[in-house]
Amino acid sequence: MSDTGFVRIGALARLLGAWSEVIRIGGRTLAPLLELGLRLSIAQIFFVSGILKVGAWDTALFLSATEYPVSWLDPVLAAWLGAAIEVICPLFLALGLGTRLAAAPMLFLALVTQFSYLAVDGQLFWAALLAWFVVRGAGPLSLDSLIARGLGDTAVPFAGGIIRGARALSSVGSPVLLLALRAWLAAALVCAALGTTTLDAALAVRSAAAIPLPPFLVASAAASLMLGLGARLVAVVLCVATFVGAMSDAPVAGLPWWSATLALLALAGPGSLSVDALIDRALRRVFPQLDGKPAFSLDGLPRVVIVGAGFGGLACAARLRRLPVQVTLIDRHNYHLFQPLLYQVATAGLSPGDIASTVRGLFRDFFNVRVLLGTVTGVDTIRREVVLGEQRVPYDHLVLATGASHSYFGKDEWEPFAPGLKRVEDATEVRRRVLLAFERAESTQDEAERRRLLTFLIVGGGPTGVELAGAIAELARWGMEKDFRHFDPAAARVILVQSGPRILPTFDATLSARAKRSLERLGVEVRLDSRVEKIDAEGVLVSGERIASRTVLWAAGVVASPAARWLGAAADSAGRVKVADDLSVPGFENVFALGDTAASNGWRGKPVPGLAPAAKQGGAYVASVIRTRVLGARAGGARLMPAFAYRHLGSLATIGRKAAVVDFGFVRLSGALAWWLWGLVHVGFLVGLRNRLSVMFDWFWAYLTYRSGTRLITGGGNDARDGGAATVPARAA
Repeated sequence: MSDTGFVRIGALARLLGAWSEVIRIGGRTLAPLLELGLRLSIAQIFFVSGILKVGAWDTALFLSATEYPVSWLDPVLAAWLGAAIEVICPLFLALGLGTRLAAAPMLFLALVTQFSYLAVDGQLFWAALLAWFVVRGAGPLSLDSLIARGLGDTAVPFAGGIIRGARALSSVGSPVLLLALRAWLAAALVCAALGTTTLDAALAVRSAAAIPLPPFLVASAAASLMLGLGARLVAVVLCVATFVGAMSDAPVAGLPWWSATLALLALAGPGSLSVDALIDRALRRVFPQLDGKPAFSLDGLPRVVIVGAGFGGLACAARLRRLPVQVTLIDRHNYHLFQPLLYQVATAGLSPGDIASTVRGLFRDFFNVRVLLGTVTGVDTIRREVVLGEQRVPYDHLVLATGASHSYFGKDEWEPFAPGLKRVEDATEVRRRVLLAFERAESTQDEAERRRLLTFLIVGGGPTGVELAGAIAELARWGMEKDFRHFDPAAARVILVQSGPRILPTFDATLSARAKRSLERLGVEVRLDSRVEKIDAEGVLVSGERIASRTVLWAAGVVASPAARWLGAAADSAGRVKVADDLSVPGFENVFALGDTAASNGWRGKPVPGLAPAAKQGGAYVASVIRTRVLGARAGGARLMPAFAYRHLGSLATIGRKAAVVDFGFVRLSGALAWWLWGLVHVGFLVGLRNRLSVMFDWFWAYLTYRSGTRLITGGGNDARDGGAATVPARAA
């Protein structure tokens, strides 16, 4: 194959891969949410209708309110049967429990009402969506999905057969359902374009006529839906058009249901009985990597080893997952941790599982990515091997994304008394110490000791220190006000010590001042230009003043992993590897460092900050460099890559339940609006739909009730109060 042909095929593969990724992400994240929303909406409509009818206790009024003029059923029986279906079945539909059995009577009732009593477009869509739930079930966000696997293996009579039957119905019926749905929508669009209302009882013609698109475009869209050719894109375009129509000054009642149904079709796809499916099968024979299946043999391909499954390591591995390389991702933990929310675990706002996702789960669908659990102890640059104790992993390209740990600026003896916050173990230890301080304050009879226990001192006024101080102050004042009998938790003293002239020194000075005022409104004592001189079991010496405290937390500095020592490479004062413009390590061919491991001046000549977006950008950039080298070598020569250029997306920090500061450079916000933006950004950065939903629920619950659900004291024996010094955690990557 010529070089040009190779490049074109590679570009087509990447384009198809990107489209496949969009479909995969949409199917796993948006589709379950949309199905849940539709279930709840339809259930509410039927349930309210049923309650209103049952509420008519007068027999004549009840019969008139629930009249179904069908000749084949007694009017009284029809009334009671209809009311029962409308009251009982929606409850099960909303829960997603016995979804198919609940949706079937509701579907029957909707069809009877439509064709024998009152014909409206909305009712047709309810019937179509109920048919969807009868055939396909409730989706992942349902009790059916939660219990299906366990129920199928129980001794409950017929449970296994019912589960297997439901799966068979979904497998066989889904293609037919999707074809029928596409044909039904297409027929309604055609009738609307032609201006005929002959079949308006069976087709949503009235609302289709209100879609704000020219008739010829509507007819073209109908043809595409009928054939299943470009069905997803057509469904998206029509969905947007119907949504715009529904937002107009004179909306037609059925248009919102058009939008919802088209969105569902766009996420689910046209099904196997479509032209799109034929094209898709042909493409997957040519590009099997679209299914995560081996598109090529891994033997003899370049070996890329990535050390560290943080933001940078994951970003790099994700960009390489379809490249003809062997990728090995090594980390000492089996999970990816969202470090910016560790302080919420430390202050009992979230559980560790809310901010961590298994690495293997993230890459299970990509055949060329291997995940390896292990602690790296060195790098043999001569033999090109990564050392994991007795094990060695060879590499052709090495990416070091090993992160950083706490730095005590040469005072490591302070660590047992002032834990930092970089790992899950750190967060649970901080949580244990904070909660244990309140418990011991309840049991002690010594007022001086109680004051020491209720004094919390945080060293460091960066984002972590500010967020810790605000969260502890909130926990003390509102989270446990009725939990103790011998003291008022609101009397706790929270002190934030900052060596510089202001907190949040990387933010605009105005925002720093606002953050300081917000902390002080929470009751936090902010001490600026204060130097910590000593930390021991009794407290802290700050600028010559002794502050008695049993709980001291460290948020003042970080030091890079030993990556520079492994390589014997030049490093800065924080131990970060000094890298070239392309994030490679000078003197070491095909070795790269990024994130907190690297000292890069890729921010317009300034040092790149140790932030999650910087690590992600670095990981994506290194993947691009490796791709250029690999594909260039295959095509006969690699092109030069531009230097890494960090794009600063902004800085964010939160102070309590309604305040935050956001600095985008061109826009600076503080207060409640900044707090909402901070929450949206952090939820968006979390990995996995389950984590996002869990964190949103926990935050919403805590916001409304001032209560957190993770106030557990676990572990022990790691501070002087437990009878011994803490075990100093290892600093290896």
